[in-house]
Amino acid sequence: MPREQGRKVIAQNKRARHDYQIEDTYEAGLVLTGTEVKSLRAGRANLTDGYAHIRDGEVWLEGVHIPEYTQGTWTNHATRRPRKLLLHRREIGKLTGTMNESGWTLIPLSLYFKDGRAKVEIAVARGKRTYDKRQAIAKRDAAREMERARVARFKRR
Repeated sequence: MPREQGRKVIAQNKRARHDYQIEDTYEAGLVLTGTEVKSLRAGRANLTDGYAHIRDGEVWLEGVHIPEYTQGTWTNHATRRPRKLLLHRREIGKLTGTMNESGWTLIPLSLYFKDGRAKVEIAVARGKRTYDKRQAIAKRDAAREMERARVARFKRR
């Protein structure tokens, strides 16, 4: 059987980009059980309540919901169990230094298969205030209006 190639997205945390100011992103592997992998291959996961933290020099992913595998038996996994993330020691050191400053958090942005292996993209982020969100929405709407006006003007010619 040929080996899986490319990137297949399973779940994205679209709300994270709205609620947080993303500073830096990292790609990490996941330590999973067999039924978790099968459930992910079926395309089922939810990242909305997920976050990551560093404990004893290891990075752990909490709050991510991977539902039970439907054909699983007593070997099924707990849906919201903590999952260990696989990162290089240097990356964990950088994350530890950043997390020691106040206001920063680690959030998952997307969960995907890359060349057959489950990966998660985590981001170092700072929460946005309400007025920051309003400014971002206003800026996006203004850019959209300018693009519409440009396209309408171009079509008239």
